[in-house]
Amino acid sequence: MPATLRHFAVNAADVARARRFYEDVFGWTFSAGGPPDFYQVFDAGEGVVGALQARRELVAGRPMTGLEVTFGVDDLAAVIAAVEGCGGRIVMAPFRIPGVGELVFLEDTEGNRLGAMQYEPGVFPD
Repeated sequence: MPATLRHFAVNAADVARARRFYEDVFGWTFSAGGPPDFYQVFDAGEGVVGALQARRELVAGRPMTGLEVTFGVDDLAAVIAAVEGCGGRIVMAPFRIPGVGELVFLEDTEGNRLGAMQYEPGVFPD
């Protein structure tokens, strides 16, 4: 099965300012959850969960800008092997989010950073 867009995150230097922007422009609502300056978005599209979060660095010295996306995959180990075999690299080792799945962050051949997650059964309806 092809990878499916399941999650996006907006990385912001000023989370309050960004929250007002996305509420006013797209009509999204935000729910606080997780670490400080982290909000979830549940009304951005069917089968997609979003987040607004303080800007972070997945690669030291290279702050995340733009949208950070995560694709749902059936076989995370196969994706990791394909990334490395196709000239990409793993920038954050796989880690488990209890009740959600196993996530890895990678960088493609163009320097874009993104996530791939093998979700636990039932997290997203088929």
